[in-house]
Amino acid sequence: MKSESTFDYFISTRRYLERHGKPVAFYSDKHSIFRVNKTDSLHGTGMTQFGRALYELNIESICANSPQAKGRVERMNKTLQDRLVKELRLRNISDIDSANRFTDKYMTSFNAKFAKIPSNDKDLHRPLYENIDELEDIFSWREERTVSNNLTVQYDRVMYLLEPNEVTMDLKRQKVTILDYADGTISIRHEGVDLPYSVFDKVRQVKQANVVSNKRLGAVLEYAMMEQEKKSVKRGQKAPARSRQQQKYRNMNPAVIN
Repeated sequence: MKSESTFDYFISTRRYLERHGKPVAFYSDKHSIFRVNKTDSLHGTGMTQFGRALYELNIESICANSPQAKGRVERMNKTLQDRLVKELRLRNISDIDSANRFTDKYMTSFNAKFAKIPSNDKDLHRPLYENIDELEDIFSWREERTVSNNLTVQYDRVMYLLEPNEVTMDLKRQKVTILDYADGTISIRHEGVDLPYSVFDKVRQVKQANVVSNKRLGAVLEYAMMEQEKKSVKRGQKAPARSRQQQKYRNMNPAVIN
């Protein structure tokens, strides 16, 4: 993952499910991505966006109560942060795409040397029956918004104008659901129906000291890198080469980084 954000966890989890199926439970630490840590919260469902996605997939979410409970995972991470880094250096791998391709082969050789045969080899993964569209909806960032009398909806510093029709005209002062997908596209939905809309107004740049939600952290960091590169070029410094992964993040969220 490029950053520890909700969307990056969405992407990684979806890849795992498509390869192995659905596990009985997801075991994690108490990071705010996995659970609501504000005990005095009065609003919402009591679940994070990631927790809501697991709930819809019928996967239990379990948070470790002590560092020792995650000791096996942390010991593996310590090993990989040492051994894997050296393997990458020996092969002159320095970008994310190449590293991801190499890890598949590395996992096979690593497990052949160090894996232990389980006492019970029964696979408890369940089939993944959700289709592509359902998975897209599940792994989206969702928030509710109220439609104004002018049929506008505001979300993430952008104002959307619903197209007037027999459905939207009855939605004034009613709640709609915003579905924010990993590729930056937006759907506005009411009772399962996608509503047609146009972008009425949007903020075209990230201003200094803005509070940025962690769901878009990767895109915002990429924007900051681009601005730093521009300043370096103006000062006569050579800008670093841009990888394909960086270019991907540049296109992920036009509402933020254009």
